[in-house]
Amino acid sequence: MSLFSYFRTRHLSLSVGVALALAGCQKALVPSASLSPTTDIPVNTQITPDSVAERTITPYRTRVDQTMNEVIGQAPEAINRGEIESPLGNLVADLSRTQVMAVYGKPIDMGGMTNGGLRNPIDQGPITVGDVFELMPFENEMLVLTLSGATVKEMFDFAARTKILFVANASYTLRNAKAEDITIGGKPFDPNKTYTLAISDYLANGGDNMGFLKNALKTEKTGLLARDAIMKEIKQRNVQGKPVTGAKDGRVKVVN
Repeated sequence: MSLFSYFRTRHLSLSVGVALALAGCQKALVPSASLSPTTDIPVNTQITPDSVAERTITPYRTRVDQTMNEVIGQAPEAINRGEIESPLGNLVADLSRTQVMAVYGKPIDMGGMTNGGLRNPIDQGPITVGDVFELMPFENEMLVLTLSGATVKEMFDFAARTKILFVANASYTLRNAKAEDITIGGKPFDPNKTYTLAISDYLANGGDNMGFLKNALKTEKTGLLARDAIMKEIKQRNVQGKPVTGAKDGRVKVVN
């Protein structure tokens, strides 16, 4: 009998015994055990590593370090986070749309990403796999949503009100926390049309207070993780000899 099976059997027998005993017990149970005083054991570099544990962990640590330290691209300058428009927000929103289109096989009107989904900037210099994991640590899948015109307008008003949503292949004027003069794909927004949006499953399911996206007319999975979309974009640019850059391009015009 395996150790696991032994304890599982003993646990089952004990549970049955306790249940039978309690069934005939009419008195309230009074705890007789007491906890020992709390013992604080500081964890610091003075603790000697366990040699057996170290030998077990080292091969895995080495492989992880090799993977995470792999250089996959170059950033000639830092690509930072920010509100309304930011170099990093625009970059990831744009690549979300183009990389999802590559696996989807059809045009997609817009791509979306929120500031909260981008946890780290991209520093100037070599970009490693580990940098991408720090930027996007979540296991979110990219989806394609088909949205009504009313939901699209709600999305742009949300972007204007909260200043945390970046939208690819679109522009608008931000006035009094409302979105005006919206264009999608270079054409004026038509509230009577439907539009497609590439966005993570977290946001599609209402994350970051975007509950209106749950009103999507259609939701399609792509099998592409948001992190992998970023990784593919960086690697493709590297193969083409292109740096990874992001910029504010005026897709949001702020009018006070």
